[in-house]
Amino acid sequence: MWINQASSWAFGLSLITSVTSSPIQVRTTGPWMAIDSDFPDPGFVQADDGVWYAFGTNGNNRTVQVARSPDFKTWTLLDKEALPTLAGWETQIDHWAPDVVRRNDGKYVLYYSGEAKEMLRHHCVGTAVSEGTDPSGPYIPNPTPLSCRLDQGGSIDSSGFLDKDGTRYVVFKVDGNSIGNGGDCNNGIAPLKPTPILLQQVATDGFTPVGDAVQILDRDDSDGPLVEAPNLILHGDTYFLFYSTHCYTDPLYDIRWATAKSITGPYTKTGAQLVKSGDYNLVSPGGGTVCGCGDKMLFHGFCGDNRRCTYAADITIQGTQVSFV
Repeated sequence: MWINQASSWAFGLSLITSVTSSPIQVRTTGPWMAIDSDFPDPGFVQADDGVWYAFGTNGNNRTVQVARSPDFKTWTLLDKEALPTLAGWETQIDHWAPDVVRRNDGKYVLYYSGEAKEMLRHHCVGTAVSEGTDPSGPYIPNPTPLSCRLDQGGSIDSSGFLDKDGTRYVVFKVDGNSIGNGGDCNNGIAPLKPTPILLQQVATDGFTPVGDAVQILDRDDSDGPLVEAPNLILHGDTYFLFYSTHCYTDPLYDIRWATAKSITGPYTKTGAQLVKSGDYNLVSPGGGTVCGCGDKMLFHGFCGDNRRCTYAADITIQGTQVSFV
């Protein structure tokens, strides 16, 4: 996610106006409104007792927002700050795209993007560990970020993954468009900067890097100015990398996926859009996260008053094809 008002914003607003008069309800097919509040870039995790917890970009006077659901259908925004203290490297603003994973010891690891004091308006991937075994936190930040790559624009949109052999990874975006030449999401004017998705192996603690990160995807002309919001799952013997294309303020913002037989790739873009503007009356849907079980998704879309609400969906995977139930 890169905060910049694109030229397409006016068109996006007209779409929002057309749909907010009839907000999405829980439905038998397709996505439904899960959190009717500004709750962008949702990540989520299931606790041992089966309860689901979702985490959203800063908003509603919270650095990291938390919501709870007993059944994945109905969600409640909690009156709680998941990240009450910050690390020394980060400023007080721009805590984006949180994601949480459960460790083998029962504690949880929070991944998030924070603004770097070293280079304002650019970001690093931070990590934090839950104080206890409550998924809603509080989380205590580690003093050192997982990735910065400020010379390439920074690191954002991190998401954790546990492979079938027990190896842990984090995928994230190198935020090249933040040092672009202007235009759509600051990367619409040639020469366009790369916005690669990287895969970083981490230790069992969930945050200590093991070896160097490897690139598994990047933008091409079909993606507009960027690819972002990566999320990795394994279904059968196939790795599915979900991601968004175009600028989040653009009606072209969407959710797509690529597949691979090895975790390091090569990943093949399917070119298919799981969801796009106009589907189910949605506006600029993106920032999708799929659970490791492969059948549940949260994502955001504009829902009026410049808010990005969270929507939930059941999904099905057949071969390399993904669709809503």
